Amino acid sequence: MPAYNAESTLEKTVNDIPEGVVGEIILVDDASKDNTVEIARNLGLTVIVHDKNMGYGANQKTCYETAFKRGADIVVMIHPDYQYDSRLTPIFIEIIEKGICDFVLGSRVRTRKEALSSGMPFYKYLSNRFLTIIENIVTGQNLSEWHTGFRAFSRTVLETIPYQNNSNDFVFDSQFLLQAAYAGFIIGDLPVPCRYMEEASSINLKRSIIYGLRTINTLLQYILQRLHLAKFRIFDFNMD
Repeated sequence: MPAYNAESTLEKTVNDIPEGVVGEIILVDDASKDNTVEIARNLGLTVIVHDKNMGYGANQKTCYETAFKRGADIVVMIHPDYQYDSRLTPIFIEIIEKGICDFVLGSRVRTRKEALSSGMPFYKYLSNRFLTIIENIVTGQNLSEWHTGFRAFSRTVLETIPYQNNSNDFVFDSQFLLQAAYAGFIIGDLPVPCRYMEEASSINLKRSIIYGLRTINTLLQYILQRLHLAKFRIFDFNMD
């Protein structure tokens, strides 16, 4: 769980995860200004605290480094803002355990009606759909959403992807998934009920635009590397 100021939603997110499904819950706090760390420790989570705010992508890097070092076979990443239904965690895990997929995404946009009725802002819905369509075309995938904060993947994904070369900002998510597609991992998605609340973490319009532009830039890098016209550090890994 990459966390920042999640005191009002963390406990609900954790409590909804079915008991006995996960071996350990790791929370990395990105210098929150509230009581996120205290609540996480009281819940029995493994807590790592950044001394200063390093960014969403840097937070995930610490999450994955820690999970890898602690021997995780499957990693589930979910935002602790109670936006995603964590009760579905065992389904994500089972799909990977059975070898059906290497990487599973929780999709909030199975239909336009469901996405908007959950409270997703219309501009976010449009940008989400636009980017997802382009990403599917470029990579040959058929995913209903690329931009979700609920995802699970196998240890092999972490062993293969050079995620340390990725951005420390929000575009980390797009880079990570495009790296997985580049490496040929089997990626699937599942519909996940979504809640948009005032307490839930979100990025504003300006940062959403920046995120979209950086995602498009990463797509261009993906294309150029595929065509052997250029090389980029985020796609510089051994797939043998």
